[in-house]
Amino acid sequence: MLALKGELGSGKTQFVKGLVAGLGSKAPVTSPTFTIVHEYAGGRLPVYHFDFFRLEDRQSIVRLGLDDYFFGAGLSVIEWADKVPESIPEQAQWISFEIKSENKRAIVTRDNAIRESRIAWRQYGR
Repeated sequence: MLALKGELGSGKTQFVKGLVAGLGSKAPVTSPTFTIVHEYAGGRLPVYHFDFFRLEDRQSIVRLGLDDYFFGAGLSVIEWADKVPESIPEQAQWISFEIKSENKRAIVTRDNAIRESRIAWRQYGR
């Protein structure tokens, strides 16, 4: 499970596009802002792509019954996970996206022990 956080336009959905493609799926990836979840098949394992931007609180997530996704056979990737961090399972790997400039992003990972390591700078070309 990957828990993504970062402001609007910081590269979260772009990251998921690369992840899904890297797993061998040709599925078109878009943000599930209005549908809460998109499922991408056709790769080495299914990817469940969530967007918690519009969720108000923990009860909203409980009502959705996401345990089958979170603890199933696929990879769950949650955008805006920091809106309800108490709902994110302990084993999640946190990834933060930071806007450094119009064309540069920083990606920082941490686990729930708050260890941080800078893993990549992403250069967006035109």
